[in-house]
Amino acid sequence: MFVIARALTYATLFIGLIFIYLPGRLLAWAGISRPVLTGPQQIAGMVIGGIGAAIALWCVLTFAAIGKGTPAPFDPPRRLVSEGPYRFVRNPMYIGAILGLAGAAIFYGSLSLSIYAGAFSLAAHLFVVFYEEPTLGKSFGAEYEAYCQRVRRWVPGRTRSSN
Repeated sequence: MFVIARALTYATLFIGLIFIYLPGRLLAWAGISRPVLTGPQQIAGMVIGGIGAAIALWCVLTFAAIGKGTPAPFDPPRRLVSEGPYRFVRNPMYIGAILGLAGAAIFYGSLSLSIYAGAFSLAAHLFVVFYEEPTLGKSFGAEYEAYCQRVRRWVPGRTRSSN
């Protein structure tokens, strides 16, 4: 039970900073406020953002239940997590986060949030390639290598020789 509390605490702090506070600052800086009317654009943004949030929550709970850890680099899972959303794609947490940011950008019609989502995507990719994958390879060895052979990095489906 304590691992779920740790995971939810991490998720709340991370989500609060990356997906609420910083985007809120960008919107304020750009002078953008909540649309008065909710139209198709806002509904599309809410749907995309909601899908992203659901994926992210599924990831956090999977890390806690199966991996006995959190998505935080300072409290990683004790087991390799290759179940739940991780059976479809190796980085569903980042995909959920990117969808959440994209949904907010669509909801507000905000170029600054779109740029932020793009920058986050690039930062996530670089973090995955240069930190996470080498670290997971060292931590889980052959098990992680076999997982990489089965599951693609960003797009669900069969693996290819280069992801």
